[in-house]
Amino acid sequence: MSPDNTRTWQNWAGNQQATAQRVAAPRTAGEVAEAVRSAADDGLTVRMIGTGHSFTGAAVADGVLLRPTALTAVRSVDTATGLVTVEAGLPLHALNRVLDEHGLALANMGDIQEQTVAGALQTATHGTGRDAAGLVSQVAALELVLADGSTVTCSREQRPDLFDAARAGLGALGIVTAITWRTVPSFLLRAQEEPMKWDEVLARVDEFDAANEHFEFYWFPHTEGCLTKRNNRVEGPAAPVSKFRYWLDDQFLSNTVFGAVNRLTHAAPAVTPFVNGISAKALGARTYSDTSYKVFTSPRTVRFKEQEYAIPREELVPALRELRSLFARRDWRISFPIEVRLLPQEDAWLSMAHGRQSAFIAVHVYHRDPHEDYFGGVEDLLTSLGGRPHWGKLHTRDASYLEKVYPRFGDFRALRDELDPDRRFANPYTRQVFGD
Repeated sequence: MSPDNTRTWQNWAGNQQATAQRVAAPRTAGEVAEAVRSAADDGLTVRMIGTGHSFTGAAVADGVLLRPTALTAVRSVDTATGLVTVEAGLPLHALNRVLDEHGLALANMGDIQEQTVAGALQTATHGTGRDAAGLVSQVAALELVLADGSTVTCSREQRPDLFDAARAGLGALGIVTAITWRTVPSFLLRAQEEPMKWDEVLARVDEFDAANEHFEFYWFPHTEGCLTKRNNRVEGPAAPVSKFRYWLDDQFLSNTVFGAVNRLTHAAPAVTPFVNGISAKALGARTYSDTSYKVFTSPRTVRFKEQEYAIPREELVPALRELRSLFARRDWRISFPIEVRLLPQEDAWLSMAHGRQSAFIAVHVYHRDPHEDYFGGVEDLLTSLGGRPHWGKLHTRDASYLEKVYPRFGDFRALRDELDPDRRFANPYTRQVFGD
């Protein structure tokens, strides 16, 4: 096991920190098991971190901190079946490149590819899709190290309850050491990005959802402006964004200028509605096609804090209207657009879309801005609709609430009691959400 003397850790947004008692970078599942047994001998908890893209304390490790930087092997690629097994610490961007080299792809994914595969999976990371669901629905098998130091594999056929629970397990049932993905043949996506007014988007959201494989939109608070994005499969050849347009739209405007805008609104919140109005008017339509993961994902260099809730799909439009009315009643000055995505139902026990078609509403603030009042007001609204918080994004819910909105929550906790009675994998966040 390679040593790592850096005992301090903080997440990407800078709002979560930890100082571990011991740090290691295991190179194999066997070394992970050895670290778990050693932690047990010393009465310490043990957690494996990812790349810190969770805003919650999901990755906080104050006992033994395992870094996944040496656990990144591609174990097998079967182009006939589409089954691809990779180790937990492989970043999504590296997985995407490996898959593309073999003519394969993930069917759907979120808009960031910096996370480790295990970190993204364990917090139920998702994209937007009419038919294709999130990451938890694209897994064929998991390899985990349990609290007793044993290494097990689970799938729909082998230990199916553990499979359904651990796909979005927050590392609370065991440390994921490898994932077998069920991939699809590689494909091109045509992205159609179009500015649109608030009233038109809400009037046509059902139409856009039904007519497109992947639909999402952003609303700029304090304005009438939205940006819609529709992604659909197309035949080749690809017609990607030019290097200049990519630099202008995705690097300069979306990151460099947007960063300057947020520094301005942080210093002078009163100008936010005016600046958002300029931003909404500056949006231009564009259409391009490219390899799927290049369309799904975007660079994100402006640091922020985020909260996201999944609500029943049928509640989306009323919820958005009520959310907008909150802006009229509250003294909020929000520079970040609000993101809306859709997903079919999933069967992983702790997927936010478990058992129901879901709509996701995500709110953000600049990482240096206070978030409590804004996030709290949005959370009150969305929890009144049975909303489920994203496990990796800021929320205040605890087990007493979560057991009401997740039908299999009690089954998850019972399995955890069986597999980890001493709470070897606990941290403050798991104690909050699972009620230890």
